[in-house]
Amino acid sequence: MLQRTLAVLAIGLLTWAAPASSQVKELPWGTSAVGSSGHKALVVLAEVLNREMKNYRVTVQPTPGAIISVKGYATGQFEGYYGADIAFYELANDTNRFKGFKSSMKRQPIQSFWSFTVEVGTGIHDRNKGKMKRWADLTGKNIFTGPLPWDVRAHLERAYAVLGVKHNYRQVDLSASGSLLQSGGIDGFIIYTNGEATTAPWITEASLATEWVALNPSTEEIAALKKAGFAVTEVKPGVFKKEAVGVDKVVLLPFYYGFHLGMEVPEQDMYQMLKVIEKNVAQLAKSDPGFSQLAADMPGMQKKGVSSSINFVPVHPGLAKYMREKGVWDAKWDARIAKK
Repeated sequence: MLQRTLAVLAIGLLTWAAPASSQVKELPWGTSAVGSSGHKALVVLAEVLNREMKNYRVTVQPTPGAIISVKGYATGQFEGYYGADIAFYELANDTNRFKGFKSSMKRQPIQSFWSFTVEVGTGIHDRNKGKMKRWADLTGKNIFTGPLPWDVRAHLERAYAVLGVKHNYRQVDLSASGSLLQSGGIDGFIIYTNGEATTAPWITEASLATEWVALNPSTEEIAALKKAGFAVTEVKPGVFKKEAVGVDKVVLLPFYYGFHLGMEVPEQDMYQMLKVIEKNVAQLAKSDPGFSQLAADMPGMQKKGVSSSINFVPVHPGLAKYMREKGVWDAKWDARIAKK
């Protein structure tokens, strides 16, 4: 009788405890490859969210490129993804890397949290500093503009196309980029920063293997890029490395990136997640300087990010609620709020 009573009690305790564990929602969150800025940033963000939001568990899922994470969300592989305005543009217009993809979609990607800008440019070997003076001089050269799926590559390639730069694309392993530049296997490679404050680990590693300098577009090329709708910014060379990079300021082309979730996360939970990020934004920026823009003005970053993609993908209602509270929501966007 005692054994039977204990058995019933044990089953009862298990039944009583089950709801607590079932309350934790798993969030496999896709990002870019290990060694990229996006992977580094999500590792830092996940640590904060897992500590502060006990009803969710974020697991960082690296992919060959951010676009793979967007596609993975749309097809049900991930619950979160690393999405940029350029990716949303291509998705909405059924073009380039998203050509023909819509027929495979199971759910619509939406925007829910904008984290920083990523700024792209070009580096060449120090020995070619006097020979290459503008981006047009890259014509006919072997250039690694990033792995094929990457948004940074897509953004830089679009800029080259505007300027008529007909380079030879070389696809190389990230870990070999520095040594290939040193040996002459490639003549240049993509350089980029996160939030104008830090660079990717693979670029830092490449800097140890070769002496590269930044190649800025000419004044005329900058004017042409701006006319074509590109934003242009300047960062201090020290963001990349302590040694000189050949110029006083590095000219880069920024675009917006975010770590997004869909309607599987309710409005109030998404709103609460944004409040958690806001509360811990100083720690995020300390752990990864790429979040420094967010620390300076998180509501402003959300407004800029939403503005960049409002015509391409809907807005999570949790993000809309946060932006209304902060006074940065535009009423003309009301029709673009996602619905369950």
